[in-house]
Amino acid sequence: MAIHQACIIGAGSSGITAAKIFHERKIPFDCFEKGSGIGGNWRYCNDNNMSSAYKSLHINTSRDKMSYSDFPMPKDYPDFPHHSQILEYFEAYVDRFQFRDKITFCTEVMNVAPLKDGTYELTLKGPNGIRRDRYGAVIVANGHHWHPTRPEFPGEFWGKTMHSHDYKTSDGMEDLNVLVVGMGNSGCDIACEISRIAHKTFLSTRRGAHIIPKYIFGLPMDTYLPYLDRLPLWLQRPAYRLALFLSRGPLSSYKMPIPKHRILQEHPTVSSDLLTRVGHGKITMKPNLKSFRGDRVCFEDETEEQIDIVIYATGYKIVFPFFDPSFINFQDNEALLYKRVILPNYHNLYFIGLVQPWGAIMPLAELQSEWVAGLLEGNIGLPSQAVMEKSIAKDKDLVKKRYVTSKRHTIQVDFQPYVKELKKEMKTGRKYALQPVLKPAAMAEIAC
Repeated sequence: MAIHQACIIGAGSSGITAAKIFHERKIPFDCFEKGSGIGGNWRYCNDNNMSSAYKSLHINTSRDKMSYSDFPMPKDYPDFPHHSQILEYFEAYVDRFQFRDKITFCTEVMNVAPLKDGTYELTLKGPNGIRRDRYGAVIVANGHHWHPTRPEFPGEFWGKTMHSHDYKTSDGMEDLNVLVVGMGNSGCDIACEISRIAHKTFLSTRRGAHIIPKYIFGLPMDTYLPYLDRLPLWLQRPAYRLALFLSRGPLSSYKMPIPKHRILQEHPTVSSDLLTRVGHGKITMKPNLKSFRGDRVCFEDETEEQIDIVIYATGYKIVFPFFDPSFINFQDNEALLYKRVILPNYHNLYFIGLVQPWGAIMPLAELQSEWVAGLLEGNIGLPSQAVMEKSIAKDKDLVKKRYVTSKRHTIQVDFQPYVKELKKEMKTGRKYALQPVLKPAAMAEIAC
C-alpha cells in the first residue's frame, strides 16, 4: 500500500479552495468527490444526493462578499446571484487555477481510520470497486447542510411531510394548504415561493426572528458588516436595531411574532419577501407546532388548521458518515475544534468550512485552507494540546453566552472577528514552526 500525502474529502465550495491552495503551493494531495461534478450544495440536483438547493435559490450574502480573494465574481452578476451562476463561478475557478485533474469524481470516502503511526487509512468506493489508501493528512470539506434534522410531534398526520432538503420546486402544491415549520432562511424562501400558488400557506416558528432585508439603504445588507463588526457588541446591537427600524419599520406593523431574544443572538434570517407576503395575507404566521390530528395540525396557541403538506425547514445535523463513532462523534452538533478547524488530540486532521458565519463561508474556508497549508508545509506550528483545549472551552462559553441555545448556533462565528483571529493564529504559529509535515511533490508516495 502506498502513502499519499494529503486527502481532501469533498469538492464543494470549501474543498475546491483547499485544493486550489494546495495545488499552488505544490502540496501533494488527492481530492475525492462522491458526485460527478464540483459544486457540492450549489449543484442543483447533485447526483451525490447531498445538495439542498432548490430551483429558485439565490444566495443571501452578496456577490462581492462571497467571492474568493483572488477570483472575484463577474461584475455582470446580480448582487445576489442564482445558484446556477454560483456553480458557473466555481467551474471557472477550478479551470482558471487548473487543478481539476486532482479531483477524483464518483468516488465516495466510506471510512477514515487513524493508524498507530499517525497516518490515516481511507476506504474508497469508486467505479472500479473498493480500495484502501493511506494518507499523512486528511482535510474534511464535505459540508454540513445535507443531513436533515426531522422533528417528531405527537399524533398522526394524514398528509405529506418532507424536509426542505428534499424541496426543489412548488410543483404539485397548487391550491393546497401548506405548512412550513422553521423560520430560517430556507424556510422563509420556501414559504414565500409556495404562497404564490398554494391555497393557504402557514409559517410556524418557535421564537420569531429579526427579519433582515437583503438591501439596507440601497446597498446589500452585508456591505455594512466590516464596519459594524469593528464595534463592540453593545454598540452593534443598537446600530442594527436602528438600521432595521429605518429600512423596514417595526415587525409589529406586519403582524409578525416579536422575538423574545435580542438582535445578534441568532443566525440572521435574511428575506426581502417575507414581510410583504405576510402583509398581503398570503402567509399566515403560526406559533410552534404542537401535535397532529389526522388532516389537522394543532399549534401551541391551541389553534388548528387543515393542512395537506408539512415542510420541515428545521436545519441539519452535523454528520461525518466516514468516521466510526468511536473515533469521532460530534454530539448535538458541537464540533469542538481549535479555531473551528483542528481536533487537538489528532494530528493532521482538519475541518474546512465547518462554520456558520454572519456572512459567506467561502472566504473563511479559503483562509482556513491557507492556515492548514502552512501547517502541512511546516511554516506554521500549533500550541500545545492543553492550550488548544483551553481555547476551545473559551469559544464554547462565548457562543453559549452570545446566542440563543440551539443546535443551529454551535458553529457560529462573526465574520470579521474570525478573519482577524485566523490571521493572528497564522502569525503567532510561525514561532511554533515545525519540520514540514508533507514532503516535496517528487516524494509524494513512498512504499510501505
